[in-house]
Amino acid sequence: MPASFSTFLVQAVENPALALSALLTLGVLLVNGWTDAPNAIAGAVVTGALSFRRAVLLAAVCNFLGVLCVTSVYPSVAETVYSIAFFGGGPEAASLALCAAMGAVVLWAAAAWWWGIPTSESHALVAGISGAAVALEGNLSYIRWQKWGLVILGLVLSTALGFWAGRWAEGTTRGWGWSGRAYRMLQIPGAAGTAFLHGAQDGQKFLGVFLLGAALAQGRQGEGMARAPLWLMVLCAAFMALGTGVGGRRIIDTVGRDMVSLGPREGFSADLAGMACLLLATVLGLPGSTTHTRTAALLGVGSVGGRRADWGVARSIALAWLCTFPGCMGLGWLLAKGMLQI
Repeated sequence: MPASFSTFLVQAVENPALALSALLTLGVLLVNGWTDAPNAIAGAVVTGALSFRRAVLLAAVCNFLGVLCVTSVYPSVAETVYSIAFFGGGPEAASLALCAAMGAVVLWAAAAWWWGIPTSESHALVAGISGAAVALEGNLSYIRWQKWGLVILGLVLSTALGFWAGRWAEGTTRGWGWSGRAYRMLQIPGAAGTAFLHGAQDGQKFLGVFLLGAALAQGRQGEGMARAPLWLMVLCAAFMALGTGVGGRRIIDTVGRDMVSLGPREGFSADLAGMACLLLATVLGLPGSTTHTRTAALLGVGSVGGRRADWGVARSIALAWLCTFPGCMGLGWLLAKGMLQI
């Protein structure tokens, strides 16, 4: 990946496959802003701690800081996405296959947003990339299963530990006896911290895809992941913020109003639980899902006392999660097969 944005634009003009993969990755970033990034600010918006506009601005700044700070010192999450599968067949075929993978993620995420279901672009990414690589190579041997093991471990951490942490945080904060105003004020740093860790996680993953697209276009995936330039981090954060501003309200309503009824204390409890799990995943270098972590934490908070969680909505979300891996892998395979035959 070139150090300057102008150099990248010149390369994209000269290489249509690189330009297409970059545009589709920006599209995935946009729908990530619709369906995933809003989870970080849902509690603060629903309880009135922040207006939607201010929450989006806060998320944009903190997402960028998360990408910048963590990727600069510990880019293991980006490296996992970068190396989840091997693409052969030459630069043109490999770039087309990656484009198919990104198209699959956009279609899946847009459908989830239409139904108001928060889906994980993290899992859609690795599934779509793997399906496209299988279509290109013709078998499963080109998928790096040890990297998939990290993804599955991150999934378990996101859901099981997120739910437990939500229950723990709810039980702990219930005994503090603070006012609703105090908890509402605490939700602002809570939303900021969650957005920072969302950038550290999801921002890294999209950086990995951008760097993979540049490497495939030049036929050098096997040389290792290049260092991400500053302009690329800014671009990723900006497109996630744009997506949240355009379509984030629907996801906020689903997780913060329909699934669980949140007050200021419950919202802060969910922030606290979600941040703890995302921080642990980031420190361990695991590609965790902000969507899964936040939703599991919210359910954990709502399950204490058994009165605030709507388990029907939760089951619908869980079903969408279960379908993400096979659905996006199948879409990636189909789109790649179609694009390679044109």
